Amino acid sequence: MKIVFLGSGEFGLPTLQRLADEHRLAAIVTQPDRPAGRGRVISPTPVAAWRERNAPGVELIRASSVNEPSVTERVRSFRADALVVIAFGQKLGPDLLTDQFAINLHASLLPRWRGAAPINHAVLAGDTETGNSVITIAQRMDAGDILGRSRRPISPEQTAGDLHDLLSADGPSLVMDVLRAAESGRLTPEPQNEMSVTLAPKLSRGDGWVDFRETAEHCRRRIHGLNPWPAATVRFGDEPMKLLRAKVLAPHGQEAHAGHGPGTLLDAAEGIVACGGGTTLQITQVQPAGRRAMEWREMMRGRRIERDVLLMGGKEQSTP
Repeated sequence: MKIVFLGSGEFGLPTLQRLADEHRLAAIVTQPDRPAGRGRVISPTPVAAWRERNAPGVELIRASSVNEPSVTERVRSFRADALVVIAFGQKLGPDLLTDQFAINLHASLLPRWRGAAPINHAVLAGDTETGNSVITIAQRMDAGDILGRSRRPISPEQTAGDLHDLLSADGPSLVMDVLRAAESGRLTPEPQNEMSVTLAPKLSRGDGWVDFRETAEHCRRRIHGLNPWPAATVRFGDEPMKLLRAKVLAPHGQEAHAGHGPGTLLDAAEGIVACGGGTTLQITQVQPAGRRAMEWREMMRGRRIERDVLLMGGKEQSTP
């Protein structure tokens, strides 16, 4: 099939590679180069960078708006058999989609978690299962008919970053299955159940907090759901520190919490923290300010701290 790929983020790269291997890539449409990283250096999107390395002969269209008439006309001029849209970051308008087969790969089991951050919200909510959905493209966000799904469990050890990579790797097989079904006329679109819709709005830097007054399980979900970005941030002494991984411990008993409120380090060497409801959390991986990610025990090596307090980090206390 002749394919036009529309995407910007890393999530779509495995599928883009598979499309290049098994189909004819007529063009790639992506967002313009933008400042990135601490130095705010003008950088291409991951999709544009992939094209430069792997498919320099494929036409690249950097579009601030794919619905601008000249861009729409250019995309339609390829007369593609399919538009494949993954993590593109723009809504496709009716002028582009009229009489055009187009599909979108979305990282959730729709209609659960429509929106920009489905993987994060699945972890934050404590979902035990997630997956990918391939859908038709509708004018309402992620509301198209379902053409195919893949599923995978979510374990307590997994972060949003872990799931991003796993779901990204699951994408190619699902998209290829849908394209084969379309080619042979075997697609059976399934409308979404609007009564089951949940929303996954985009996260911001201001969401990077954790409140130890909540239970240990709730704190674990928040730490894992915000990893790698924006990351749950607290203060350890005078410095901000990102919490990257944690696990819930069996209850220590009320005597372990006696006199020590939520956020207190009950065992500084092991990263064990008092949480709400008499529950305890072990922080296993952190990133101190200006340093790399490391295990808690590595960070504590050589320190002599009996007890300290991690600020509860409510929204008003979150660290940029």
